[in-house]
Amino acid sequence: MRDCTRRGLLAVAAVSLGSVGVALVSQYQFDMLPCPWCTFQRLLYLVVGALALAAALLPGLARRLLAGLAALVALGGVAAAYWQHFHAATEASCNLTLADKILKQLGLFDLAPSVFAPMASCADASINLLGVPYAIWSLVLFAALAAALVRLTLRPCGASS
Repeated sequence: MRDCTRRGLLAVAAVSLGSVGVALVSQYQFDMLPCPWCTFQRLLYLVVGALALAAALLPGLARRLLAGLAALVALGGVAAAYWQHFHAATEASCNLTLADKILKQLGLFDLAPSVFAPMASCADASINLLGVPYAIWSLVLFAALAAALVRLTLRPCGASS
């Protein structure tokens, strides 16, 4: 795989990790408190970013496998954002959901509460940014990351048509 594939993977990692930074700025500077599904998506962005970064640093088959795994995690992010917007945001409480249980089992509430501790219900966390729900922004970003990762995995830069 050529250097542009590596750059593409580094860009995916930067966007993924940067999205968590944007979420934290939204939370701490603009009082947009996260729900369990919000913080679960932060975890998925961090995993996508870490896998893309590892893929960029490795050659050949290992690169493709890690990039493919990152694409699958990004698709999981699409599902999480979809669920948050179309189901969880319509419920009064989203405590003890799958997202809540996963984060608790991983110990992330205790390990990094400033990043992963939910502070609002899903209905309360349903906020619009430029007229579009935050969860939809997240869904679109996860979909774009998944598409880029699939492209980089199946047709690396410089591969013949």
